[in-house]
Amino acid sequence: KAMCSGRLQTALLVAGYFVYLLVGAAVFQALERTAEKQEKMAAAQMKEAFLQNFTQLTVAEMEQFMKNLIEAIQNGVYPVGNESQFEESNWDFSNSFFFAGTVVSTIGYGTLHPKTAGGQIFCVFFALFGIPLNIVFLHRVGKMLSLLCKKLGKFLYEKGMRKKKITFLTLLFFLATGILVFLCLPSVFFQITEGWSYSEGIYFAFITLSTIGFGDYVVGKQSDRKYFSYYRVLVAIWILFGLAWIALLFNL
Repeated sequence: KAMCSGRLQTALLVAGYFVYLLVGAAVFQALERTAEKQEKMAAAQMKEAFLQNFTQLTVAEMEQFMKNLIEAIQNGVYPVGNESQFEESNWDFSNSFFFAGTVVSTIGYGTLHPKTAGGQIFCVFFALFGIPLNIVFLHRVGKMLSLLCKKLGKFLYEKGMRKKKITFLTLLFFLATGILVFLCLPSVFFQITEGWSYSEGIYFAFITLSTIGFGDYVVGKQSDRKYFSYYRVLVAIWILFGLAWIALLFNL
């Protein structure tokens, strides 16, 4: 009964956690997408005006254009290519879910952030409740993985192995498996999808799962590459379970 109750609690926690992220993603998308579209239109008009009058611009006007361009890029708007690129949103559901995941996990790359007053206020409350929920989620998943660890240890003990050796081998097994699943294999995936080198993929994976999150490498941000739908959702899920693996290592 206790085992069934524990499994039910875990299932409810995991379901509630992902529902929280899905709702957060939907709210961020609703609050930010319209403002982003207006910002992209303004950037397109700025670019068009520049192309028409660039031979007649004064130094002051040129400097103002550069300031506006830098501000647009910092806000995730890249006025390059044709107008069809402006239809692609930084706040579609996949990107919004990815952003919600980086908020509750405290990675905070800084390349995508809410710009409307409503989005910023919502982000405060979303993080306020989401970060503790994330800690509980990681603790519970880490606990589940540690049960697997105990079962492995019990199996080795029954085979006549000493406890110190069992502890060492168990830790080594989960360390090696985690490095393979959460660092090595994803880096190959990033190398193919993003066009990074393998070392850049390893660097991104480590900086992300350690929650340092410099923001110098972020998935799905290259305008000249085509990404499949929900690419960033899959990356967000990889991040969450990668953090759970790190929590397990601390527990061990």
